[in-house]
Amino acid sequence: MSDKHTSRRDFLKESSAALSITALSGAGAEAEAAPADKFQPEEKWLERMKAPDDGKRFGWFVDTRRCFGCHACEVSCKAENDVPLGHYIRQTIYKDVGQYPQVARAFLPMSCQHCEDAPCIKACPCGALHKEAGGTVAVDYNVCCGHGTCVEVCPYGAIYLDPVARQAVKCHNCYHRTEVGMEPACVPTCPSEALYFGDLNDPESAISKAMAEAEAADGELKQLRPEKQTRPRMWFAGRAPVEVEEDVPREGKSYGPDAYSIYNWKKGETHE
Repeated sequence: MSDKHTSRRDFLKESSAALSITALSGAGAEAEAAPADKFQPEEKWLERMKAPDDGKRFGWFVDTRRCFGCHACEVSCKAENDVPLGHYIRQTIYKDVGQYPQVARAFLPMSCQHCEDAPCIKACPCGALHKEAGGTVAVDYNVCCGHGTCVEVCPYGAIYLDPVARQAVKCHNCYHRTEVGMEPACVPTCPSEALYFGDLNDPESAISKAMAEAEAADGELKQLRPEKQTRPRMWFAGRAPVEVEEDVPREGKSYGPDAYSIYNWKKGETHE
């Protein structure tokens, strides 16, 4: 991360005393509108869509065949990035599938997809969203005005508005760690080794090897909502993306605690 960018942690420390802690609402009020209707003119975002010419192409591989839903990735992410209660930068979404006695629980770890053609960058009216090293989609907290249009256009529900700083928050690939050669906090925390992050341009990187092995063993890897044409940089192995996709938040929504409600354990019923 370059010096011109203030980290979210530093920003919160400087501003929390001056800002009231009130939850923001209404970011998804116009979620029904086509995302393209919310995009800024191309000349306002074209340069921000270009990643630094560093020869790297960061991406994610999630092996849902290994994930057993411990939520350690969420906990480490919250601790690393000071994520407040009730909000999430990443979330493991689960769903019970099958019919008794042949039942199973599918787990889908989700976060920002760091899209090649990121709609959040196109929609940002203040120019805060941009590409960092390796193509990481990040927020400049010296610039973000908390408009919330990025939330309205994200096809994966991966952005929320911080209730203290009143700014957009999302996964930034832990660039404060990756720039010193470390992995994002969630990766080494995962006990089942289901998460991989790294340079897709390097055939010898752990992520490249894991993706090749998974594809050879289980067939073509999956991506979430490719019809959105955002060209996400996250691939999945296993059945979970197919089973759980309908429960992943869409435009105008964000990850939230309702995903863990016991009333979601059995879909299709009305609970009073």
